[in-house]
Amino acid sequence: MHHRAPAPSRRTLLTVTAAAAAAAVTGTLAPAASAAAESETNDRGLRRIIDRMSLEEKVGQLFVMRVYGHSATAPDQTDVDANLAEIGVRTAAELIERYHVGGIIYFAWAHNTRAPQQIAELSNGIQQAALAQPTPIPVLISTDQEHGIVCRVGKPATLLPGAMALGAGGSHADARKAAQIAGEELAAVGIRQNYAPVADVNVNPANPVIGVRSFGSDPQAVAGLVAAQVKGYQRAGVAATSKHFPGHGDTAVDSHYGLPTITHTREQWAELDAPPFRAAIDAGIDSIMTAHIVVPALDPSEDPATLSQPILTGILRERLGYDGVVVTDSLGMEGVRTKYGDERVPVLALKAGVDQLLNPPRLDVAWNAVLKAVRDGELTEDRLDESILRILRLKAKLGLFRRAYATRAGVERIVGSEEHLAHADRIAEATTTLLLNEDGFLPLSPAVHRSVLVVGADPASPSGTTGPPTTTLATALSELGFTATALSTGITPTAAKIEEAVAAATGKDVVVVGTYNVGATSPQRTLVARLVATGVPVVTVAIRNPYDVARLGGQRASLATYSWTDVELRAAARVLAGRARPVGRLPVPVRSAEDPGRELYPVGYGLSY
Repeated sequence: MHHRAPAPSRRTLLTVTAAAAAAAVTGTLAPAASAAAESETNDRGLRRIIDRMSLEEKVGQLFVMRVYGHSATAPDQTDVDANLAEIGVRTAAELIERYHVGGIIYFAWAHNTRAPQQIAELSNGIQQAALAQPTPIPVLISTDQEHGIVCRVGKPATLLPGAMALGAGGSHADARKAAQIAGEELAAVGIRQNYAPVADVNVNPANPVIGVRSFGSDPQAVAGLVAAQVKGYQRAGVAATSKHFPGHGDTAVDSHYGLPTITHTREQWAELDAPPFRAAIDAGIDSIMTAHIVVPALDPSEDPATLSQPILTGILRERLGYDGVVVTDSLGMEGVRTKYGDERVPVLALKAGVDQLLNPPRLDVAWNAVLKAVRDGELTEDRLDESILRILRLKAKLGLFRRAYATRAGVERIVGSEEHLAHADRIAEATTTLLLNEDGFLPLSPAVHRSVLVVGADPASPSGTTGPPTTTLATALSELGFTATALSTGITPTAAKIEEAVAAATGKDVVVVGTYNVGATSPQRTLVARLVATGVPVVTVAIRNPYDVARLGGQRASLATYSWTDVELRAAARVLAGRARPVGRLPVPVRSAEDPGRELYPVGYGLSY
């Protein structure tokens, strides 16, 4: 790929002049009339593009697909093999040529996101292939960059606190700034649609798939933070995507592996689940992602929401008045595949009111099923045109018709800039939550607690951070004047590893234990109890869900960080050392493990010093 972005062809420019011409026409009208006239003029230009598209091109425009490889035209052989096995093409360029896909989603595991300049070149290669099509239309490139525990673009990009951490911070300004930074860096590498922010209200502590990906358990607090993030992404020129409609916050089943049922009544849904989506719509959200969940109160047929006309058209479109892009959650997830076959799912999703069909397990099956449904009369071409117009409107709004390409200079200036990194540290510092501090044990002082042992869970890096967590914490404490050593004991420490940790605690001034989703039978409980029994003071740091403190005892202090990314762990180290005051407040309640009806720590709880 050349370093200089290729110039769009004359044909490309001709297809979009109508969309760009409105400003001159509407300049003398009143503001409201001006906006309406401009919108109608833009739509006329976009409809002319749609009129020139073949049926095959129209079907392709509805799909957002994964593809393996770091390059659009020259991926590694293993990625060529994976593409051939799963999609029947060798490269991203071939994918576009054969299926005319309107969107591509990036994943780290698909080797799309190795380094910022490489991502930008991949994006440019994809756009070059798209603009060489008979009807040249730029691709909308997307990813899941929620931050916290779900990220696809890692270091040297700026990594920011995730949703529940921002919920603990409680600052709309910080949430908006975090989204703006995330959006600016995504746009710089050519990613213009982000599947964030999560609008689910996490009212179920046992939720296996949402948890800290949610801003919290209070619908109004979540709504405010969702709206703030939508505004931040919009400032950066990136389409935000609120998910997972109609609300995935009260599930006990992971929809990647099964089909969850939400038992909320219509009234409970309106009170608990709807407010963040209403707020997102009021903030001008560009796209909303569906959930593969059953909500019998909203659709008695018990179809998953992704395939539910009463939910997507009846509630989202008509009741909530949303006319933006609706994108499915991944069609490869088990939750959407349990009731209907893979050839029926995309057709039913379109009939329900969906616009973008995300990542089907077999693109050939899904693409041909939609094509056949139109030819057989089950779907009309007009129905496809409705969705394509929404998709093209979004591409036009994002400026992709004017400038589809990323630049090397933009990547170098924006991605992982010192200013962004400093903002990330500042925002993270305001999220760390102090839940327990017996007799003012914290902050630690190098004069009194010089020798520190850091033990605990070292889950795999969630987002291209350097990790592991025990090493990150120990390094940060050492940089703050302590003598800190790390010992990884794991999420399920063995008896031998627990004995090793107990022996290592001998002679130490304090032991810091990083805990990870401590359950009733977790050996992490034994680890903490045995360390407490040594007489060396123990501090626990919950590095994912904040509920761990309810299952542990004997520690002198307890912190919650809401994720184990470097930015959160370094902030926690500064709080432990008294270089920063803990100011985070719980965005979810922590209930007693023995008596779930009793709150140990309510929403809004948090100590300081």
